[in-house]
Amino acid sequence: MVEKDLDYYLNLDWTLIEGTDLDFNGNPYHYIEIKEFPSFAFCAKTREKALEGYKHQLKLTLMIMLEDGERIPEVGEEPEEIY
Repeated sequence: MVEKDLDYYLNLDWTLIEGTDLDFNGNPYHYIEIKEFPSFAFCAKTREKALEGYKHQLKLTLMIMLEDGERIPEVGEEPEEIY
């Protein structure tokens, strides 16, 4: 049986959603969301910075979820409906 620890989750091939938008001042920025985590988003000025930075935020998110005993979705799993 595979131990589902922090390293396990960090090495999964999460479904990334990438895009660009404008901030409140009209400046473009790049964002990365993870399909399996509807509330996850990381923004940066460039695509490269966003791809580098989202991993750190994902690590912090996963650490908290593991510590709190929250259920972590599996890759490819549809996000749960929020009512």
